[in-house]
Amino acid sequence: MTLPLDDILVVSIEQAIAAPLASRHLADWGARVIKIERPETGDFARHYDTVMEGMSSQFVWVNRSKESLAIDIKTEAGQETLESLLARADVFIQNLAPGAARRQGLDARTLSERFPQLVACDISGYGADGPYGKKKAYDLLVQCESGFLSINGTEESPAKCGIAIADIATGMYALNGILMGLHQRARTGKGMAFEVSLFDAMTEWMSYPAYYARGTGRPLPRTGARHATIAPYGPFTAGDGGSIFFGIQNEREWTSFCGTVLDDPAVAVDARFVTNSLRLANRAALEKLITRHFAALSSEQVIARLDKAAIANGRMNDVDGLLNHPQVVERNRYRPVETESGTHDLFLPAVTIPGVEPVMGPVPAVGEHTARILAELAEEKHIAGPARGTRS
Repeated sequence: MTLPLDDILVVSIEQAIAAPLASRHLADWGARVIKIERPETGDFARHYDTVMEGMSSQFVWVNRSKESLAIDIKTEAGQETLESLLARADVFIQNLAPGAARRQGLDARTLSERFPQLVACDISGYGADGPYGKKKAYDLLVQCESGFLSINGTEESPAKCGIAIADIATGMYALNGILMGLHQRARTGKGMAFEVSLFDAMTEWMSYPAYYARGTGRPLPRTGARHATIAPYGPFTAGDGGSIFFGIQNEREWTSFCGTVLDDPAVAVDARFVTNSLRLANRAALEKLITRHFAALSSEQVIARLDKAAIANGRMNDVDGLLNHPQVVERNRYRPVETESGTHDLFLPAVTIPGVEPVMGPVPAVGEHTARILAELAEEKHIAGPARGTRS
């Protein structure tokens, strides 16, 4: 089976989440990813928790299908090994501490000049320059600096996102840049140097609330599980106590909702509710009216009516519910993946390509592939030209 990236060799000096997530997505579709780690201790994300039979859940998530090369890149031997790999590589990713890559000549711009074939990606907290260029950054701290916490949570209390959205956004933008770079190289023969920062990724994600604040002169309000600018959109309680979420996106849906779900077409032309802006201004009265109608219905009846009216809806699920969700189970969205602690069922990547099965290879131990990679480099030392993408 041919995989889209099975001729690509990725070398990544990576730790934590953003860079490993980007490289794992490449590994999912066939790229050979050599993960460079500190000898013995490795990527510090290995030790975030021990809940997967001794392994970190976050590390397992973003590090399958890779090879671990444990070398000290500050030593002469480590630098020689890295040089040999970069001469053969298609992609290089690094998320070293602020300024460290530039001091060692491992920043994307420097490497792209020395190795023109490389698509080289720098990942940082705030970017290489500017007043925050030397500042350390972690996911929650960037959520704070980017204003995300100011719009997330309830009116009384801001809240961080429960998953590492700054890291995830950054990893996906890095992946996007890498694929653009590979496309450019296919056309021009030259790679590309680029940079992605956690702060810039979150700034992009915060565009809507930023533009809202600029346009209105006031911040987007924190509304908990409700939508800040659309009504009705959020949780409602049925007569059996169940919580149902749904959202109205346009006036056609509003009319359908009133007639089919509420069984009260007159509500659709109530002067308080005829536009989204009016529904927002009168949200308390609107929600009271909807809850009164729902009181006579069970959760299943409400969902059935919403489906009939073609109104998007969802139940309040939990993570156990996700693990056993019928959409996951019936579509066989798990694959077994080997780790040091045994086999674990992991979710497939979100991209589905008909007839193509993604790579779901083992999660490596620290330095598991060091001897093999060093032997491979020694064998190829006198062979001219790059040796890219060959899986060993």
